[in-house]
Amino acid sequence: MTDQPTLTLNDDRQIPQLGFGTWNIDPSEAAQAVSTALEAGYWLVDTAAIYKNEEGVGKGIGDWSDIFLQTKIWNESQGYDRTLKAADKCLDRLGREHVDMLLIHWPQPERGLFVDTWKALIELRDQGKAKSIGVSNFREEDLKRIVDETGVVPALNQIELHPSFQQRDMRKVHEEMGIVTQSWSPLGQGDTMNADAIKSLAEETGQSAAAIVIRWHIQHGLSVLPRSTNPDHIRDNFTALDFELTDEQMAKIDELDSADGRIGPEPGKFND
Repeated sequence: MTDQPTLTLNDDRQIPQLGFGTWNIDPSEAAQAVSTALEAGYWLVDTAAIYKNEEGVGKGIGDWSDIFLQTKIWNESQGYDRTLKAADKCLDRLGREHVDMLLIHWPQPERGLFVDTWKALIELRDQGKAKSIGVSNFREEDLKRIVDETGVVPALNQIELHPSFQQRDMRKVHEEMGIVTQSWSPLGQGDTMNADAIKSLAEETGQSAAAIVIRWHIQHGLSVLPRSTNPDHIRDNFTALDFELTDEQMAKIDELDSADGRIGPEPGKFND
């Protein structure tokens, strides 16, 4: 596993660039999907309380002790005390004493609880229940607020990012603050693969469209989380580590960025 590309977090730990996402994977399929991913060579596995599949993910990992495992605190569990309790429940479901990365899933700015939630994550890190802590879907103002109020910079921010929505401004903010950018829905939930530029690059390189897009994330220095329950697709996605795109090929994908390319909720307005 050590020959896989990694990124250095601001707490000096290493995170694999290529991970396995489990969003929308049925609990009954999670264990097999994760097991298949680990056998293919994945080292990073991402889940969340709201996915309802943490137990299956834990079973799929089994005795693999050196896997980089991350999960997320859901919105209803925000607040200092509730977050501490929710984290213990996550660990129970995963069958682990700690996770490698614990994230706040959404900022929920209208509720005004994310600073207290962040303080709870700091406590969980200090207790050893989370080796690293970060956030997901945070905007620049959300990031700066938790840093201003606690002095602790998130190690990572997991955001929607794919060729049709490249988040260049947020990536710049992350770079300036020393935060790793992690991409969710890295394939644009499949739509990106239908772009002519991606199809052309797949034909040109002999690689799958999905592997092309994942490679684009990797060469941009992002941590990327493709998901699948299809064993062939899981293994094919991992082949993104086996080739490189030229600067010209990267530029063709860069041109796919769109101001209205977001497919998920707008973080400042998502308060469910």
